[in-house]
Parts: sequence; C-alpha cells; structure tokens
Amino acid sequence: MPEIKMPEIKMPEFTIPDISTDVAKAAKDVAAVAKDATYVVIGAGVLGYQQAQVHRQEFLKLLAEPRADFEGRVAAVRTEVSGALHTVDTTVESLVERFEEIIERLETAVAPLEERLPEPARDLAKQAHVQAKEARTQLRSKIPTVAS
Repeated sequence: MPEIKMPEIKMPEFTIPDISTDVAKAAKDVAAVAKDATYVVIGAGVLGYQQAQVHRQEFLKLLAEPRADFEGRVAAVRTEVSGALHTVDTTVESLVERFEEIIERLETAVAPLEERLPEPARDLAKQAHVQAKEARTQLRSKIPTVAS
C-alpha cells in the first residue's frame, strides 16, 4: 500500500486579550446594552401600535363600504315602495269615485220607482239609503291612504 503523506497545518499564533477586571466599566457597558435594547423594544412596540392603527382604519373602511351600499339599497327600496303605495292610493281613490258615480246613477234610476211604492215601503227604502250612505262613509274612513 502506498504511503499517504498528510500536509502540515501550521496554527497561527494568537494571544488572548487581557480581560479587564474593571467592574465599573463592564457595568457601564452592560447598562448601555440594556438601554439600547430597551430603546429597540420600545421602538418596535410603537411601530407595532402604529401598524395596528393603520390596519384598524383599513378595516373600518371595509366595514363602512357595505353599510353605505346597504343604506343606498334600502333608500332605493323605500322610494320604490313609496311610489307603489302612491300608485295604489291613487287607484283606490279612483275606484271609490267610480263606485260613488255608479251608486248615484242607481239611486237616480231607482228614485222614480220608489215614489210609486206604498208609504211603508217608501219609508223602508229611505232608511236603506241612509244606512247605505253611512256604510259608505265608514268604508271611506277605513280605506288606508299613503297620507295617513
């Protein structure tokens, strides 16, 4: 077997520095490091707080957008419902007016026949007219309108 020669490694010479035994200087150094570490921690806390505030503001904006959209949709629905109620109210009023006209025509057509009736029947017909007018008045007061 061939012989393997290992290279020689020369270790550099170094000297260990003298460790200062000055406790006061070491305490000042430790205090300075602790002070710097405190400033770093406080600075990181302030930056973290500011970042949390920025995220909070962005979150509030995100929450406000759907609310504004929702309020807009509610306002549109209210407008549509109000318009529909007005249309219904107008239609009901016109129907009531038409029924009133029909009733007046019927009463006008029936009036000559009533005059030919005997006295007791004529009195009953007049009572029926009075009750019909009262019923119509009560019915008109019960019909809901947009104004009320």
